[in-house]
Amino acid sequence: MDGWLIQILFGSFAALLILGAPITVALGVASLAAMLYLGDNPIKMVQMAWSSVGSFPLMALPAFMLAGALMEAAGLSRRLINVAESLAGPFTGGLSAATIMACLFFGAISGSGPATTAAVGMLMIPAMSRAGYGPGYAASVTAAAGGLGIIIPPSIPLVIFGISAMGMQPPPEAIAAHGSFQSVSISKLFIAGFLPGVVMAGGLLTMNYIRCRMRGFHGSAETLSPRRIALACYRGFWALLAPVVILGGIYSGLFTPTEAAIVAIFYTLFVGAVIYRELNLRALVTALDTTTWLAGRVLLVLFAATIFGRILVENQIPAVIAGGILSLTDNLYLIWAMVILLLLIVGMFMETLAAIMILVPVMLPVAYMMGIDPIHFGIVMICTLSVGFQTPPLGENLFIASGISGVSIERISLRAIPFALASITAIFIIAIFPDIALWLPRMMGY
Repeated sequence: MDGWLIQILFGSFAALLILGAPITVALGVASLAAMLYLGDNPIKMVQMAWSSVGSFPLMALPAFMLAGALMEAAGLSRRLINVAESLAGPFTGGLSAATIMACLFFGAISGSGPATTAAVGMLMIPAMSRAGYGPGYAASVTAAAGGLGIIIPPSIPLVIFGISAMGMQPPPEAIAAHGSFQSVSISKLFIAGFLPGVVMAGGLLTMNYIRCRMRGFHGSAETLSPRRIALACYRGFWALLAPVVILGGIYSGLFTPTEAAIVAIFYTLFVGAVIYRELNLRALVTALDTTTWLAGRVLLVLFAATIFGRILVENQIPAVIAGGILSLTDNLYLIWAMVILLLLIVGMFMETLAAIMILVPVMLPVAYMMGIDPIHFGIVMICTLSVGFQTPPLGENLFIASGISGVSIERISLRAIPFALASITAIFIIAIFPDIALWLPRMMGY
């Protein structure tokens, strides 16, 4: 392998990022520079970009985006949040705990961290501020919990990880040392993401209880009302049924994740137009416009990252990087610590989907060499990158929560640090105990 190639590929990429170039431009220019150095015809970039969108699983990406946008327009997200709010009661930190639960519910239909933060934050941040929690704390807990949107299936980053990892085979030496590895599929990733998402939410709920107890947030003056909970569940029955239809169909094998996304769209159209009657033509056009913009942005990153990753793999750069890491230590826990630390740093500066596309070809060989299951590795990777949504300078959830609450990003960032620490603790637990991610797929026959 040519050392100059690594310097050209990563050096030009880093230089362009420092200059403030968009991630797509940085990836594309770095890839073009590497191809010119290798003497390849630049038209190969176009061929790679075209082939990168020719996969059936990738169809799930814009479909889930559209489903999430339609569910917000049709009133399903608001009803899910009302159910979570009815569970708050007089408990310590009850309303902020309800916010975390609302993000958990909404994550099961949106697949996006920023979308979850925006949908839940619009209702819960003002409600918490009125209840005396303070806009800074309200914004920080919402920004932290919004990251659950990419862990709980269906998750757009899990789809991207699945597409990135499907074509990668374990090195022969990894198979010789650890035996065969199970194949990567989006269905397995979706099933495996459920319990880790609950563990991550549990970490946030625990930290929320501790902080609310210290600050004296005792919840609402109203007692926990079974009648109010039942009424919220009755009004939100069709909204609560949406995750059951989507995930139940995937988990039961009735349809694939790509087909589930289409089912979610038609289910939302039916509920929004016929049952709730809140989905009108203007809302439908807005949802389509939002989806087109988001999907186009993601696909541009996908084009460039696919080319970048293909150059890495064709020139065996991941194998060299894996060998370098393994030459430092062969202790599994130290490897996990280095991987998680690297992902936390990358998540602070790089968009999640681009980070997945770039790092999967580099880091998955390390996982194989250490005998780490690729499904387990993917879940830990997505969980770790989810913390980047609440950490500056990139933290998209911070910007959204700041816009809703009117509190500066700096203040929200400081208040979000304990939640980030709770999430990191949960990530290490998921990494050390692989059955948290792998037990459910195994029980369901995968």
